[in-house]
Amino acid sequence: MRSAAESHLQPSDEVAEALATGAPLVALESTIISHGLPQPRNLEVARELEEIVRAAGAVPATIAVLDGVARIGLSEVELERVASESGLRKLGQRDLPVASALKASGATTVSATSFLAARAGIRVFATGGLGGVHRGWTEEQDESADLDTLARTRITVVCAGVKSILDVPATLQRLETRGVTVAGYRTDTFPGFYLHSSGLPVEWRIESPEDAAAIMRGQDAFGGDESALIVANPVPADQQLDPALHDRVLAEALDAAARDGVTGQAITPFLLGYLVRGTSGASLEANLAAVRGNTALAAQISLAWSRS
Repeated sequence: MRSAAESHLQPSDEVAEALATGAPLVALESTIISHGLPQPRNLEVARELEEIVRAAGAVPATIAVLDGVARIGLSEVELERVASESGLRKLGQRDLPVASALKASGATTVSATSFLAARAGIRVFATGGLGGVHRGWTEEQDESADLDTLARTRITVVCAGVKSILDVPATLQRLETRGVTVAGYRTDTFPGFYLHSSGLPVEWRIESPEDAAAIMRGQDAFGGDESALIVANPVPADQQLDPALHDRVLAEALDAAARDGVTGQAITPFLLGYLVRGTSGASLEANLAAVRGNTALAAQISLAWSRS
């Protein structure tokens, strides 16, 4: 009889072989495919990110929940389904047992992808930007589930910081409080998601994938809480969103959200959508530049980790 974990968590054949042989693996989220990009570009980007991982010599593991089963690594048919199926839910970690019980399908956010990757035995995960503490937190108490998941999940997340629509200083404070290690990759300042820099300092700087792998080994050697390592990798300065345009459109978006009474789970897609429209798509291109760079770096870290 299969264990409960085996029946709820299903690696693809390629991922299962990589896990068995110790080959380098990189987890990829599926929310960017189902909710973050228009068709057919979403499928093109999904394939492109997997190819970036393969070109580096690692195995991609795009994660989604299909018919109640957490798929760790998607076939081409499954990837096409995630990219095209209407009504696909957005699943955080807390939603996974419900989706499993109801045989539901959904794309995984940072929290769900981190959790499932770690459960499957994958140590490195690439994404665009993390969720965090929302602006106006003192009134709304609105904070992404990403932060709590990363505080109790031993995974390395390569990202371009946190989404710039958030309260970035408060998010960094929260990560520190929860014991999540943040290291800037070849930078002394925390990335600004669409922007090369948020202007906020990071306490630790690393210069190579091998540095990241050494930190991961240190995490395991010291033990303690099973918290994450965030490798903050800035979007290249020549591919960032123009900072003045970013600041102007974000201010307009925040005003529009307040005027229209947009709050809770609706606020993030509202603000991100406003940024895409207000920058004529330039924010989306900066986001994709960040995701590509993060995916390439994650593959290099995974290779360094597999050799350690």
